[in-house]
Formats: sequence, C-alpha cells, structure tokens
Amino acid sequence: MRRIWLVVIIALGLCFSFLALLVVGTFSAAAGLTDGENGQAVTLAKGSVPAEYQPIVLKWGNLCPALNPALLAAQLYQESGWNAHAQSGAEAQGIAQFIPGTWATHGIDGNGDGKADVWDPQDAIPSAATYDCQLADYVKNVPGDNTDNMLASYNAGAYAVIKAGGIPPYAETQHYVTIIRTLAQSFAAPVARLEPTEQAAGAINYAQSKLGTKYLWGGEGTPAQGGRFDCSGLTQASYHAVGVSLPRVANDQWNAGPHPTRAELLPGDLVFFAYDLSDPRSIHHVGIYVGGGYMIDAPHTGAVIRFDKIDSPDYIGATRVTESGAQALPTASPTS
Repeated sequence: MRRIWLVVIIALGLCFSFLALLVVGTFSAAAGLTDGENGQAVTLAKGSVPAEYQPIVLKWGNLCPALNPALLAAQLYQESGWNAHAQSGAEAQGIAQFIPGTWATHGIDGNGDGKADVWDPQDAIPSAATYDCQLADYVKNVPGDNTDNMLASYNAGAYAVIKAGGIPPYAETQHYVTIIRTLAQSFAAPVARLEPTEQAAGAINYAQSKLGTKYLWGGEGTPAQGGRFDCSGLTQASYHAVGVSLPRVANDQWNAGPHPTRAELLPGDLVFFAYDLSDPRSIHHVGIYVGGGYMIDAPHTGAVIRFDKIDSPDYIGATRVTESGAQALPTASPTS
C-alpha cells in the first residue's frame, strides 16, 4: 500500500510540475508580443454583445466615422448593461438611458413601425447612434479627436465642448470619455495580437496556491469562510492579489478587457462558460487559464480548486484582464 501511495504522489507531483512549467514557459514566450494597428475596420468580438442586439449594433455602429460598433456597444453596456427595461433615478429610460426631454428631440423610429419607443431597443439603439453622430457633427471643427469630443458632448453637451475647445475640464466628463474608450476594447474584435498583462503571472501564482481548497458557493476566501471560494470569487481574489479589482460575478468579469481567440490564449486570461454561447449574460462559470488547454478553477459544490480542461461545449470565450479595463466596468446598473 505504501508503494502505491508513493507512485500516486510521484505521478501527481510530475503532473503539477509539468503544468507549472507550462505556465512559466507559455507566459515567458508570450512576453514579447506587442499590439499593432493594421487599419482594419472595427467590428465586434465574438460573443461580446447579446445575439439579439448584435445585428443592430453592427449596422448602426457604422453610421458615421466618429462611431464604431464596439464604441456603441460600450455606451449601451455602460448605460444599462443591455437591460431594455432599465430606469435610473434621474428618469433615464431604456437600453440607451435617454431622459424624456432628450428622447423627445432625438428619438427616432428605427424599426419603421410608426412610433419611436424609448423602451424598444430597435428604436433606442438607432437613436443613440444617430444622437452620437449629430454630436460628432456639431463638434467637428473643435480641436482634438472627434470621437473623444463626441463622447464628451454626450456627457456634457456640445456647447461645453465647443467653449472649452475640446474635452471640458470636468472630472465627470473626462472620466466618461476614458471609460467608454476603455470599455470599447472589450467589445472590439482584436485586429492585432494582444499583449499579455503584467499581473497575469502573479494572478496565476495566487490561484495555484489555492489548489486543493474546497469549493464554497459564494466563497470569497475570507477567514469566516475557511478560505474557500466559488469560481468568480477565486478569479476575483487572484487578480486582487496583484492590485486589479474585478467585479464579484463571472458575467461582469467578462468585460474587464479585450477578448482573445482560442488560439491567442495566454496564461492569466480568464476563460468563461455559458448556457447560451450567443449571449454573455448567460455566463455561469469562470476559470484562470494556465496554458496547454488547462485552467485553474473552483468547479462546483463537493469539488476542490483544481486543474481542468477548458475545451467543452459551453466554452464562450476569454478575457485578457487589464487594470484599466477592470476600472472601467460599471459599479451599478439602472434598476428594472
């Protein structure tokens, strides 16, 4: 019996050593990758926008040169989190969060059914794109980037941008422009190979240190929980250990950075699994990729944190976490 256990221990040690070397080797090889621009038109990353909205975002996101589908998607996500019934305390309504006065002058009948309905995404999304492009035209002669000035106008008004000669010196407006520009990276299909994040290796190291820990639904690793985690609690803690603050639940973590393809995965990427591969709102599980087709994850009740293969029918995609991407995520959504 002692000999059998010795063989098992050696085998497990070799397995973990192999995976650890795989992590280090893959991350080191990736460290030389750089981003680049090749002039391709911006389109949406696979699975980044719910399927029911993807065609209309693609169509209306190309309405004018200052706008693109990823930017429009970022605005809609920031405004409502794709909730067509959202309403804020300031009476902003629908998926694009128009206030009644703005809707009265800028709402359009996008689907041609004879009425402009702020609660209908088929009207509200075209209205948001049309309004963006009208603002871009208003500020086209203002110094600086026309898209930045368009976004600043959306937040502060075109007059404020014209008067300031660019993005006005309002902290809220400057923050809004940065947030939308950053979030857009999470919705855009990458046109170049993605650069690995500096924090990825540290996040993996943290996750590895938790191997063998029992799963706990809702677990965030607190002493009161016995240091146990659920899936998104583990990924949140792994990146928190290297100074990146992720949201608590998996489908919110999905937008914390750009989305590499399966062939572009690097250690440290978050990998996601969903009930509906066309809708990121259905994401139900997340792990942290370590290379070679494996992730570290907290799978389910009764299991422990372990290595698992990522290739399964419910794999929806991955996110390369960036500090700016995590910081750009909305902290709260309008209520239904």
